[in-house]
Amino acid sequence: MSAVEKFYPTLSAQFGGLLDSLAGRKVAVVGHARPDGDCIGSQVALARVLATRGLDVVCVNLDPVPRRLQFLTRGMTFLRTDDVMQNTEDRAAIFVDCADHARGGERLKARYPAPVAMVDHHLSNGGFAAVNLADNLSAATCEILAGMFFDHGLTVDAQCAQALFTGILTDTGQFRFQSTSRRCFVLAGELVARGANPAEAGFELYERETEGKLKLLQQFLASLRLECGGRVCLGTLPVGIFETTGTTAEDTEGLVDYARSIEGVEIGALIELRPDGTVKASLRAKEPGLRVDLVAAEFNGGGHACAAGLNLKTGTENFAERLVASLARRLAVVDAARKK
Repeated sequence: MSAVEKFYPTLSAQFGGLLDSLAGRKVAVVGHARPDGDCIGSQVALARVLATRGLDVVCVNLDPVPRRLQFLTRGMTFLRTDDVMQNTEDRAAIFVDCADHARGGERLKARYPAPVAMVDHHLSNGGFAAVNLADNLSAATCEILAGMFFDHGLTVDAQCAQALFTGILTDTGQFRFQSTSRRCFVLAGELVARGANPAEAGFELYERETEGKLKLLQQFLASLRLECGGRVCLGTLPVGIFETTGTTAEDTEGLVDYARSIEGVEIGALIELRPDGTVKASLRAKEPGLRVDLVAAEFNGGGHACAAGLNLKTGTENFAERLVASLARRLAVVDAARKK
């Protein structure tokens, strides 16, 4: 980027107006359920930048900050859903990394029915706030935030830089996914210049696996099966697997990538069966044309062209077979398009 070129000209103009409108207000930065690196990184970074402008800011999540991301949140205030449901104070809500209003949980949607803004990069996001700062061509919400912060010359301290760097690192698959752009590298370099520590991020994220996580991975790999002529690889985590392996739901992060990594496989899928009868599924594709977000949408889910997910609370009978059938139809559409 040149010295005068902006990373996000249009979004940054909107962001400037948002900053002005927040003057003197208390703010809640809301993330999504089962938060990942981009979610927590976005919350930390936005909260810190707003705090430098004198605002009273808290972060709010349905689920706790994952163990491997707690290095980002030192000294930060993270509240859970119950905390804010019992507190009647008025806070302007900004949702980050949420593909829709309910992504943070139905109770937080009800608690903050009219968000003042949202910042997101999911393809399926149709906009649900007063100010919608969305760009589905960006690899991460942290990428958007970093660009807007730099466009406005805002203070980005070392902890903020580390949070933004971590979000970009995780959502680009360590700069491997097709969403990785030159802008990602330019912003990452700027963040390192402001104190982001790639070695610390790498250690905290990828060098602290528990014995239970490896047992969970072992069980997942043993469940893998090929479908659709070897173009789809599907694995299942049965009810009770977390108790058996001494893990939690956050330990499923990254498992589906093993299914996708097999040569010849175009789409990897993870199905997680829960004790309450609900089903969670994660989908990962090797190239954007496969549009797994459209498959997830058939089950009221959503996400990106290459990474999508869903939570099914009803109609879960024969879900695996229905998912495979949906994926087969999607592959047929892709094949037809490739022949044109």
